[in-house]
Amino acid sequence: MSTESQNTPSFPADRPRRSLPLAIIAALRPKQWTKNGLLFAALIFSSNFGKIEDWGLCIAAFVSFCLLSSTGYVYNDLGDAEADRLHKTKRFRPIAAGEITPSGAWALMAVCLTGALTTAYFVGVPFLVCALLYFATTLSYSSFFKHFVILDVMFLSACYLWRAVAGAVAISVPISPWLLLCTAFLALFLGFNKRRGEILLLEGKKAAGTRKALAHYSPAMLQEFQAITTSGTIISYALYTVQGSPTPWLLVTLPYVLYGIFRYIYLVDQKGEGAAPDETLLRDIPTLLTVALYVITAIAVILYAPHAVV
Repeated sequence: MSTESQNTPSFPADRPRRSLPLAIIAALRPKQWTKNGLLFAALIFSSNFGKIEDWGLCIAAFVSFCLLSSTGYVYNDLGDAEADRLHKTKRFRPIAAGEITPSGAWALMAVCLTGALTTAYFVGVPFLVCALLYFATTLSYSSFFKHFVILDVMFLSACYLWRAVAGAVAISVPISPWLLLCTAFLALFLGFNKRRGEILLLEGKKAAGTRKALAHYSPAMLQEFQAITTSGTIISYALYTVQGSPTPWLLVTLPYVLYGIFRYIYLVDQKGEGAAPDETLLRDIPTLLTVALYVITAIAVILYAPHAVV
């Protein structure tokens, strides 16, 4: 993996330089920790959300994955520092901007990884294995597969699958194939929309210069991928609600899923969003309200609706 040159790069003049603590927080990318909320999916859909001990395990699992994902982000930024300096917004990342030195980045990774694995061991050895597999997938993406068209998005999606699996392993419940299927399609949907958002934002050759795989994507091809993954996400979730969920009444949550997906496509196509999914989701009020209403409705249905007869 390439690192920054020994000479400290000059910080971009159009933004104030951050203090070291703020630079460390920025390098950890706490906004992207929202992705690890997927670890709570098994807790909710297994109807175990009334068990305090399971909440404790899920929270510890969430902390472990946040530290692991931050380790991966720092590793990725260390390798991409030179390319990031050519990017409109990524040039402000702490390592690319010279706010954190390469040696400081390695020290930060060591601290985060130690904390992550210690917490994972507390949750349980099976969870620790899942955490290591997730981390290996993250590193393989950052080191190799992010440069290969289609495989880059598939490996990103695999990270979401490990989150879903780890959430079930943490509380020792069976891993639902429906959960994996829905997660896989949703992750592919977000991944290909991320690439589409990057291309629309960076426009052609400029985009190809900052990420190799983008040179092999086109807006038209990504629109096809978007259509396929949108259909897969909606159909797999609809089938889950009537065939695999604790109660078929969970079908009442389908409108939230439909609106959330359609809203995200609208934001990518009409608002130029999607290049940073975490930021897109966190600052869009209609999407946040939809997620909140979905969670409330799903819990209420699982608690009070008649369960399916087996």
